[in-house]
Amino acid sequence: MEIRATEQDGISILALSGRMDATSTPEFESSARALLEQGKKRVLIDMADLEYISSAGLRGILGLVKSIKAASGRLAFCSLQPMAAEVFRISGFNAMLTVCATREEALCALQD
Repeated sequence: MEIRATEQDGISILALSGRMDATSTPEFESSARALLEQGKKRVLIDMADLEYISSAGLRGILGLVKSIKAASGRLAFCSLQPMAAEVFRISGFNAMLTVCATREEALCALQD
């Protein structure tokens, strides 16, 4: 998996591509933890190029959710591909997370 970290309008963006599985999830967790350690409290996970997510990836996301809540931050996801969207739906993530169709919608959802 490749992770591109950028920032837009004060919102930290992690754009994921490839596969998020047991091998690559620790890299995601490390990147997310680094943002929180830098004091970033609004995080957008762009999944436009993420082809696959495993249960290990879901656990990594849950860890980020807990860390963001503990830091009184906000988190959103956008541009889920069909496979990831189905996994989010089946696991109930759609009900408990902010999931947007586009990056622009997610950026708006994270504005102050």
